[in-house]
Amino acid sequence: MLYFYFGVLAPIILNGIHLGVGIFITSKQGNLHGVGFSAIGFVTKTIGMIFLTWLGVSFLELNFKVFVPLLTFFWFFSHIVEAFVINDYMKKNIISKNSNKIDE
Repeated sequence: MLYFYFGVLAPIILNGIHLGVGIFITSKQGNLHGVGFSAIGFVTKTIGMIFLTWLGVSFLELNFKVFVPLLTFFWFFSHIVEAFVINDYMKKNIISKNSNKIDE
């Protein structure tokens, strides 16, 4: 059950939180701030990945041959989903700004 909590749920929840903050920043502050948050997010996600790897392998003594591939797969998959969602919000920002210019 620890493999599921720390290898599947933890990366999905952490990337979900990052996605929520990224949507908020992109929607309220604009695309430039959203891209900046994504760049900073690279560092914070790396720290989170290192922490979860340490927690699972060293502290909880999970089998690294099972835990690390599980963790990296779900981390990568949720990261890709996040990229497409944020990209969609950025496109909506561009469309709404262009429609405002046409209305003026």
